[in-house]
Amino acid sequence: MQNPRLATRYAKSLVVLAQEQNQLDAVQADMKYLQVTCRQSRELTNLLRSPVVKSDKKSSIVKEVLGDKVSALSAAFINLLIQKGRESNLPEIAAAVIEQYNEIKNIHHVKLTTATEASEELKQAIIKKVKADAALQNVELETVVNDAIIGGFQLEYKGNLIDASIARDLRDIQTQFQKNTYIRNIR
Repeated sequence: MQNPRLATRYAKSLVVLAQEQNQLDAVQADMKYLQVTCRQSRELTNLLRSPVVKSDKKSSIVKEVLGDKVSALSAAFINLLIQKGRESNLPEIAAAVIEQYNEIKNIHHVKLTTATEASEELKQAIIKKVKADAALQNVELETVVNDAIIGGFQLEYKGNLIDASIARDLRDIQTQFQKNTYIRNIR
């Protein structure tokens, strides 16, 4: 993140304004859409961060890319950021808006990493288990496929990591062999 304090301040102002206008859910959906768009389009992110491209050109390109897929409030906010020269922080501000929305709605982000695509039954079982064990009401599950973990899963929530992957087990075994815990030290 380039400037987390700035992103938090701008996000807070948008969240407060959206609450006043009863558009918080729409703004959150817009910021998720913007976040996904920036992740998928490296060119858009580079454009936003480019000091060479003029703000009016950036504004017209962003309007063209987003079109009518965002609410009027979000579009006005994005346009204001571009006019103020803060468009390079737009992805970070979008992430901060989503984070603040989750705090307001008491939604907890849970990340499940598996070696292959997780089935819907597994996803529901993980949500149910996390809700029960961690006493969380609202859970938003993000699934990631990473074949480097070989098998098992990694679960991240509330700053905790539960690593039940085969890759971790293999690292643990490797460490045990390197320490020679099974052979007496002869000296």
